[in-house]
Amino acid sequence: MRKRLFGVLTAGVALALVAGGQSAAEPVATPVQPDPMLAFLPAEAQVDWAAVQRGREVRKQNRAQTRSAAKSASQPLSYTEKETGLGANDAPSKAEHVAGFGTGRGKNPKLTITGGLAGDPATPVAQPFAETNDAIPLASAVSTPLKTSGRIGDGPHGSTGSGAHTGDHDFYKLSGGATGKTVVVTTDTPSGDLDTLLVTFDANGLLLGNNDNLAGTTDSRLVVGVPANQDIYLLVTSAGPGGIPSDPMKPGTGKQVLTEGAYDITFAETQPDKDYFSVDLKAGDVLGASAAGKATRVVIHDPAGREVFGSSQDFSFLYADNSPLPAGGNAVADFVAPKDGRYTVGAENGDGRYDITVEAYRPGSELNPRPEVLTVFLDFNGARVNTRVYSNEPTAGNKDLSPLKKFLPGWGLTDADENKVIDGVVATVRENIEKDLAAKGTNKRFGVRILNSRDHADPWGQPNVSRVVVGGSIAESGIQTVGIAQSIDAGNFGKEETALVLLDILSAPSAQTGTSLNRYITPASDKVTFIGRAIGNIVAHEAGHMSGSWHTDQFNALDAIMDQGGNPKGMFGVGPDAIGGTADDVDVDFHEDVLNPNEGFTGLEDTLNRTAWGYTKGSN
Repeated sequence: MRKRLFGVLTAGVALALVAGGQSAAEPVATPVQPDPMLAFLPAEAQVDWAAVQRGREVRKQNRAQTRSAAKSASQPLSYTEKETGLGANDAPSKAEHVAGFGTGRGKNPKLTITGGLAGDPATPVAQPFAETNDAIPLASAVSTPLKTSGRIGDGPHGSTGSGAHTGDHDFYKLSGGATGKTVVVTTDTPSGDLDTLLVTFDANGLLLGNNDNLAGTTDSRLVVGVPANQDIYLLVTSAGPGGIPSDPMKPGTGKQVLTEGAYDITFAETQPDKDYFSVDLKAGDVLGASAAGKATRVVIHDPAGREVFGSSQDFSFLYADNSPLPAGGNAVADFVAPKDGRYTVGAENGDGRYDITVEAYRPGSELNPRPEVLTVFLDFNGARVNTRVYSNEPTAGNKDLSPLKKFLPGWGLTDADENKVIDGVVATVRENIEKDLAAKGTNKRFGVRILNSRDHADPWGQPNVSRVVVGGSIAESGIQTVGIAQSIDAGNFGKEETALVLLDILSAPSAQTGTSLNRYITPASDKVTFIGRAIGNIVAHEAGHMSGSWHTDQFNALDAIMDQGGNPKGMFGVGPDAIGGTADDVDVDFHEDVLNPNEGFTGLEDTLNRTAWGYTKGSN
């Protein structure tokens, strides 16, 4: 393992999330790449992973500086694991209880747990697989668990090969078998210059996930979910502009890579030791946990023993700038408790000593000195937005976005229809946020105001006001997306943020993009009702990010507000007849749903209560 080389970031050529045609109704010059975890991307969006990683690196540095400046001098509660052998605390039901932790009177809201994991000494070791394995059809089949080694640069496309020196790519095939499996893949580069990058693809070459650098190193780790009776293809390559081939189905389609060298790789299907610790939480407590040392996964279970958040990565840089939740280490998780109870925090996937940082806070708005409520302002009039809150790319900055009215002709509507469309958007957002969360959530101090630019004076710039700008285009904003939020903010500590819902793709001709509302409009449609509801769902989705919810699985049977982009039919609420604005349309809501499996998290996410507790009245 070597220290991280600053400035060498995850690479990527533009890869399609879902195959398709032109993604915008008007030409765009070098749009800023939105982070997919903050954005509701059109199905045809091209992801420039190098740009994404540049943005993530800047956000990491900014958040580290903010957290360091705001770090409390109070000493955390300290706890040392009591387990002396395997089995004592290896399940949530056997968790070691940590007394004295919490947000209540006399409790310490900060905790450091020290423990150790016993690795699996029985993992078989195999000789390196033979070249050529530079594409999915040539992938080397791997049985798990397994340890082996390889080299980037020794194949026909490496620097010493007989090919065009387009970069060596080592592909491995992981099979799910009859029941499916989860495989933790880790690289180690004890010597040489290689900076590894791990990427997963499905059998058709669709990119599913990637990992560049573990904390402080140039090694990589990726948790790969392999469905039953399916194969997933893992690529080991070099980080840099040539790392990801333009066509993973064909060898020799990369560019010359930046680094080459030997690597060791471990495919670990299970870990024999898992350590769990229980803590008492109050309803609404915002819990953050990070794992450092030899533990590479942190997981949270609810009082029923269900996994509600599992993570082998640190995406805390997507939190609001002033979020107090912990960051750093190998893995970070966050959670909002829907009810009082005893929850567990676990350390998994490792061999050796670890530290877990656990912290609990009350929701950000609950700390307001008066019983005021947060405001979400829907701006349909066009607005000036500083897009540097989404990206630090050179083209980001103040952008003027056109109003909703400009996009009505794209749906065959006129100015006379504007009020009805606004009515539909506002009614949908109020139903999803004001009404549903009050009626179904556990937050008895829930409170939020949904205001809009047609009916209310613009409150933007005042305390406790966030906004969603409904209007503008990719060309105007420079951001290739349909919707994007400023942060994913468990506890809603960033109470003055901006989200965008751009309308050019949504109003484009149906032949140009499957994300256009026109794709689902026929003479049988109640057009205005459908357009208002679909836009309202996307507005609620972006507000859900700003109040703390991550993406959920967009391809399972449940259509939910926090589903990731790529399934517009589900987000728009189109029913079985595949026509929008008819009697069988679906009411899409906040739900408890599976975290998006392609974004590296596991577990069930209660997006309804995460959002409900993000809107808490201030204390008296």
